[in-house]
Amino acid sequence: MARARKSAWVGGGGVMGTVLGIDAIAFWIVVTGAMVGVSGALLGNYLVLRRLSLMGDAISHAILPGLAISFVVTQSRAPFARLIGAALAGLATAALTEWIRRFAGVPEDAAMGVVFTTLFAAGVVIITRSASAVDLDPGCVLYGILESAALDTHPIWGFEVPRITVTMGVMTAAVIAFVLAFWKEIKIVSFDPDLATTVGIRASWVHALLMFMTAAYCVAAFEAVGSILVVAMLIVPPATAYLLTDRLWLMALLSAALGASAALVGRFGASALATSAAGMMAVAAGLTFALAVLFAPRYGYVAKRVSRAAAALNVVREDLLGLLYRLREVSPDRRLSETEALAAVGGEIWARIALTAALRSGEIRRDADSVILTERGASRASNLIRGHRLWESYLEKYFGVAPDRVHGPADRVEHYLTDDLREDLAGHLGNPDLDPHGRPITDRIPASRRKSAR
Repeated sequence: MARARKSAWVGGGGVMGTVLGIDAIAFWIVVTGAMVGVSGALLGNYLVLRRLSLMGDAISHAILPGLAISFVVTQSRAPFARLIGAALAGLATAALTEWIRRFAGVPEDAAMGVVFTTLFAAGVVIITRSASAVDLDPGCVLYGILESAALDTHPIWGFEVPRITVTMGVMTAAVIAFVLAFWKEIKIVSFDPDLATTVGIRASWVHALLMFMTAAYCVAAFEAVGSILVVAMLIVPPATAYLLTDRLWLMALLSAALGASAALVGRFGASALATSAAGMMAVAAGLTFALAVLFAPRYGYVAKRVSRAAAALNVVREDLLGLLYRLREVSPDRRLSETEALAAVGGEIWARIALTAALRSGEIRRDADSVILTERGASRASNLIRGHRLWESYLEKYFGVAPDRVHGPADRVEHYLTDDLREDLAGHLGNPDLDPHGRPITDRIPASRRKSAR
């Protein structure tokens, strides 16, 4: 009988394991880890968006006494008893955190820290004192029994499937159903609880339901992967997806994919380093987050540095164009050498790069040993100077800034005024012809160009 069960079990995971290049045990480890990652990430999106990441950590730790007490009372590992015990512990965590925050005046993060560490420690004490009654040890609490869980199987359609995989499959289906059924309600509550209440959605009920599902997820995943991976999958994949997109539906899909991929990469890493699979899955998720922090296309460190560099280069480039434009206004026959122009806008490497860019774009051209504006460069500089002088006039008229003090602020703002903003300024000022220094304000841009700019 045992041989038949083993054969059926190998048949169930061996085929797909062969496709992935792993054995049957490794296959079920990856599948179970992927389910933990997908279901945790889908719930974690809302915890991250609502800034309740620490609450997920708190619940994942605080359910331990609920699990231990349910084992002691029922002398059973029945899933329903564990779910009830852990759910009550999870809801108690949320309630106690809110009570401490309101009545003790303690910040919310400090209240969470007090509650979950106290409850977690209480759970460890119960486990230690009741070791004979509780089929759970401190090591399992940290990193689970994912490697050996594949040996405890349950027959499904003629195949022996690991019991924890069945449990996580049911949990994953429940989480997906929950997210799809309450997508609109959770979305509104996550972004604007006051609006949710206004449109008739009970934000407190949605919050309680989310906490219950989080507690249920922690119960389902706790035994197999321990507290480390539970917390990691609740927070890290959603936080990574948060850096990659601003759309909730895409964030949900990305976080689920990241959670599943962390399971696969973590399993191979654990095999290579001969260490805990759950621990390596959490490390894989953390490394993915680190890559997103560095290289996310919009919010990553590199992208931000590139964006700031581009903005700085644009400022220097426009300063160069403005310098040549003002020089042409004052003395049309005066020419600046390349060295003089670079020195006037700072003379640093940014000035040289800006000059090269302006030459390549046809905004400036060389004439003997001088640099002069082309028509294209003059058009861009004209808009820049127009915005500068309109802002000077606006500061003087509406803020009472003295004429000798308006140049500095306008010099900084001029680079960020769009065509529409310039025309709005001109309209508020009554389309003036001169700035506070008596210098001419260039003509307004054509209506056709304003329309295209919009």
